[in-house]
Amino acid sequence: MNKNEKIILDRKEINKHHVYRTCKRLFDVVASACGLVLLSPVFLATAIAIKLDDGGPVFYNQERIGKDGKPFKMYKFRSMKVNADQEIEKLQKHNEVDGAMFKMKNDPRITRVGKFIRKTSIDEFPQLLNVLLGQMSIVGPRPPLPREVAEYTDYDKQRLYVRPGCTGLWQVTVRNSVGFHEMVNIDLDYIKRRSFHLDLEIMLKTIKVIFVPNTAY
Repeated sequence: MNKNEKIILDRKEINKHHVYRTCKRLFDVVASACGLVLLSPVFLATAIAIKLDDGGPVFYNQERIGKDGKPFKMYKFRSMKVNADQEIEKLQKHNEVDGAMFKMKNDPRITRVGKFIRKTSIDEFPQLLNVLLGQMSIVGPRPPLPREVAEYTDYDKQRLYVRPGCTGLWQVTVRNSVGFHEMVNIDLDYIKRRSFHLDLEIMLKTIKVIFVPNTAY
């Protein structure tokens, strides 16, 4: 896909795929429930490591925007200092991506344990609870922050036509090597082409990312 190509989605056409959407939701429920059980030892080890690192809270929840613009609380393992949200304004000048998103490679707010769990995507595991609750899907666009959505154009808002995901096409391909506008196009390309085969391909690549740390930060 050409990074400058504009993708215009038909919301009605997307919602026509009843079999795909029903099976995807069924898979999400089963996979998230099994994942929460099977990954419980990882949850415990991560919780202990975070507590030993700085003694702060293990989990972090943050308001995100989901399907059709509905807000929800997204859960993660805490990978930053306790007061990280209060420091974001001071760091805006160091933002390394354009558009409505903040990314900084050597973000001083990230803890020692946080660096590891972000590289391996372990910090994202608690989002399985969001999947079980129907707020997210295993595969989908990255869930944006309210302040990001406030800057969205009508074109960007097409990302909100479907449930956001724990992992997605952008996360397992280019991730931090592209800017906001390229990320939007990749997400819209996923929504346009989404299928059982593409979802499986993304999940397999996600497993590889967990065991072979990528450029996440």
